[in-house]
Amino acid sequence: MKFYNITGNIMKRLRIGIFLLILSFTASAQHYFETQEAKLKRCIVLMNPTINNLKTMFFLIDNRIFDLPDHYNLVGFYHQAQAYDFNQSLDFIVASGRSNVFLQVCEDNTGSVVFGENPCSDDFRVVFTGSDGVVFFGGPDIPPVLYGSKTNLLTVVSDYYRHTFEASFLFHLLGGYQSESEPLLEQKPEYKILGICLGMQTINVATGGTLIQDIPTEIYHQKTVDEVLAAAEDSRHRNYYTNYGTDEELIWGHFHKISITASGRLQSIMNGSGSQPFVLSSHHQGADRLGKGLLVAATSTDGRIVEALIHDRYPNVLGVQFHPEPMFLYQQDYTFKSVPNQTEPDTYIGLYGGEKGETFNRNIWKWLADGLWQE
Repeated sequence: MKFYNITGNIMKRLRIGIFLLILSFTASAQHYFETQEAKLKRCIVLMNPTINNLKTMFFLIDNRIFDLPDHYNLVGFYHQAQAYDFNQSLDFIVASGRSNVFLQVCEDNTGSVVFGENPCSDDFRVVFTGSDGVVFFGGPDIPPVLYGSKTNLLTVVSDYYRHTFEASFLFHLLGGYQSESEPLLEQKPEYKILGICLGMQTINVATGGTLIQDIPTEIYHQKTVDEVLAAAEDSRHRNYYTNYGTDEELIWGHFHKISITASGRLQSIMNGSGSQPFVLSSHHQGADRLGKGLLVAATSTDGRIVEALIHDRYPNVLGVQFHPEPMFLYQQDYTFKSVPNQTEPDTYIGLYGGEKGETFNRNIWKWLADGLWQE
C-alpha cells in the first residue's frame, strides 16, 4: 500500500508539473490565437494587460461582478514596444494558477500609418475573429498628433506606442473619418467594446474625433488649483487636492454626478440606478469633436463634458470617461480620504451605495457579460 501511495503521489506531482509546464509555455509563447486552447474556448480581450489591470479583472470575475462564464478565456493583447514589461504579467498569470488567462503580443510596428492598413492589421483581424469583445483601460495622455493638434503644455505623453497600437486597433474595429475602409464590426455588429477613461478617448480619436487637452483651462478657464477647488464639485474630474502634496493618503480620483442623455440605449445600465449616478473620475482631458458614428450618452451635470459615448450603428460599443472598475467601489470595508486632514475616512458604498452610484457601476459589467453565457 505504501508503495502505491508513493507512486500515486509521484504521478500526481508529475501531472501537476506537466500542467504548469504547459501553462508556462503557453503564456511565455505570447501568441494565444495560435494555440489549441484558442480553438476550444471563446474569449474576451483585455488591452494593456498589466498586473494591476489583471488583478482588477480577476477581482471582478471572482466576485461575480463581471460574471465571465467558464467557457471563456481572458486574453491580454499588447504591443512589444509599449512602456511596460509584460514579462511581469506572464509571471503573474503563471503564479495565479489560472488556466484561462493568456497573452497575445503584436511584434510589428504600426509605422506611420495608424489609421489604415499597416503591419499590425493582420494581428487585429486575427484577434477580432477569435474574440467576442474587448476592454480598453485607462492610462496617460494621447499624443495630440494622432488627432491633428499641437501638444498643449499640460499634455504629457508617456507611452506613445501603446496609443498608436490601441488607436489603430479601434480604427480597424470601428472605422473613422480618416478613410473609407470597412470596419471589422461589419462582420460581427454585436461585438462588444468597452472603453474606460483613456479607452473612451481612444475610441473618439480612432474614429476621427479630437480631444480637449485640459478641461480646467480650456473649458472652465481656471488657471490655478484653488480656482478648481472653489468651483462646483460636479465640474471637477480628478482629485486636485493631491496637487498640494500635503497628504499622501488621499484617493487619486474624484466622485461626482453625471447626467444620462441616452437613457433608452443605456436602459440596462440604468436599471435600479438614479438618473444622476455618482461616478469616480481621474482625468484632465475629454472628448471634443466626436468621431464618426459616435453619439453622446452622458455628460457632466452642466453638460460641458462628455461622460459616455455610444455608436449609432454598433449597439455594443460603450465608452465611459469615468472608472467603473476599481475594486474599492465594491468593497464595504475599503476606506479612503478625499481631502487633506480628513479625520473620518469614507467608503464608496457608504457614500454612494445602491441607486446613488454602486448599482450603475455594477450594471456596466453586467452589460459586458450579457450574452456571454450562450454557448
